[in-house]
Amino acid sequence: MATNLLNASWMPVRLRDGSQEWVSPARLARPDIVAFAANRADFNGALAQFAIGLFQTASPVDGPSRWRSWFNEPPSAETLSQWLAPFAAAFDFDGGGQRFMQDASMGVDEGVVCDIGGLLIEAPGENTAKDNKDLFVKRGGIRQLCRCCAATALLTLQINAPSGGAGHRTGLRGGGPLTTLLLAAEGSSLWQSLWLNVMERDRFAGDASWTGAASPLVFPWLTSTPATQREDGKTTPAQVDPAHVFWAMPRRIWLNVDARRSGDCHVCGRHSEALVSSYRTRNYGLNYKDGWSHPLSPYYALEEEWLPVHPQPGGLGHRHWLAWVLGQTSARKKQRRARVVEHFLTARLRSAPGSLRLWAFGYDMDNAKARCWYEATLPLYGLANCDAKAQRQIEAEVGRWLDATETVAGMLRGAVKEAWFKEAPKKADFSAVDAAFWSATTTAFYRQLGPLIEGAARAAEFDAATVNPAWLRHLEQRALYLFDHQFVGAGPVAQQNPRRIAQAHRQLLANLRGPKLREALGLPVDAGALARKATRCKKDTKGGKP
Repeated sequence: MATNLLNASWMPVRLRDGSQEWVSPARLARPDIVAFAANRADFNGALAQFAIGLFQTASPVDGPSRWRSWFNEPPSAETLSQWLAPFAAAFDFDGGGQRFMQDASMGVDEGVVCDIGGLLIEAPGENTAKDNKDLFVKRGGIRQLCRCCAATALLTLQINAPSGGAGHRTGLRGGGPLTTLLLAAEGSSLWQSLWLNVMERDRFAGDASWTGAASPLVFPWLTSTPATQREDGKTTPAQVDPAHVFWAMPRRIWLNVDARRSGDCHVCGRHSEALVSSYRTRNYGLNYKDGWSHPLSPYYALEEEWLPVHPQPGGLGHRHWLAWVLGQTSARKKQRRARVVEHFLTARLRSAPGSLRLWAFGYDMDNAKARCWYEATLPLYGLANCDAKAQRQIEAEVGRWLDATETVAGMLRGAVKEAWFKEAPKKADFSAVDAAFWSATTTAFYRQLGPLIEGAARAAEFDAATVNPAWLRHLEQRALYLFDHQFVGAGPVAQQNPRRIAQAHRQLLANLRGPKLREALGLPVDAGALARKATRCKKDTKGGKP
């Protein structure tokens, strides 16, 4: 009998008492379950997306009142089983027919046989292993997986699929997309956090009808890849059901689950009598093009096209708060928040008690190479209690803070470069300077963000004349401290050029106290006072008191 992922207990979860269990999807509404508990961070992110996609696809939520009632009083396991039953045919994991996220149209002799560890995003590729370039992540570390971990690894790969050579497609959002999910207040159940990211059917699918059953238009593995893909080699939103966005299958894979093998799983460590050690794969899976919009990812504008955001070197932090929570439009950048975030903060105000959070995660990919996994939780404070006018006020003020911070980061980077080099190498990487500065301003940013949001929720007047000058002073202090104590002043004296350092310091101080920052923060600019202050800076520096 085939293992079915809607009935099997294959999802690791953490309970309120700190213990761990494996449960089926129908048990996820238990109030004592607080989080997924896989041994890998990317697995936890994939399991959350699986659960949200499953409930979005299967639940009959048809209005705000029904959504709110299930948030406050989660459905029973029996109710969830009723929701999921019509879709059971799409979630068989093994057996000889259609399998979850596997391509049954591949012939028995088609494709290349790979070790099961190749499903993991960070696994070295074929050419890397062939050329002995797997220096940090070695080949052969993962040689066998239990079926629970094999299913999660397959899911994680299909969601994050990086480029893998000719015809080995990237995921629907490209390789290693950023995902942003709403999280309920601390102490809430996992169900409440998942349900925050499920929309009413009409808000999710628009005018499209609800499929309500297993269909190839939703689950592409229920038919052959050639039957799904159009002749021009593209799969577009117009061809499929809106819920297909959660079940994209860019890679053609068939797990070799028939060869029985016992032992310990190399990911979760549990003993299994049915380990999976290899799979077959071939190229030319579904090629997702033309206007896909995933509800769990923010997007940015590039010319006339909206593209999904991907994590970049430097990590995730408060520099991204505005773009991912409220969206951001400026002369330099235009980003929109994920659809689930926008929907909640526009249509569900005051629907969830406590302070919500935003869980952001994803791989930083360099084509097929995983450089890093990034993950962060950003506080939203009382933003769910702020109406549209209050959110616009918050957006404007936070935009000023972040613009000023970005400007000072550039000033500090330029000063360090001038202090270190007469002429900087063209390929020199100064990203560590930016990362250190953003990190140094995190605590102060959130310390003033919380009161801003709480005040906006009460329609209180924001005291920009007090807060913004204080933020300006903090930016100046952090920049000077990093210049003096971490990057330039901490270097070996014998290798420094005192004249160049003094000039760089003087210029940094003049920039920090110039009109550009005050304008960015909406503060009045007194040209005469600023000129006198800049003159004093130069004299102090020449006198040896930088």
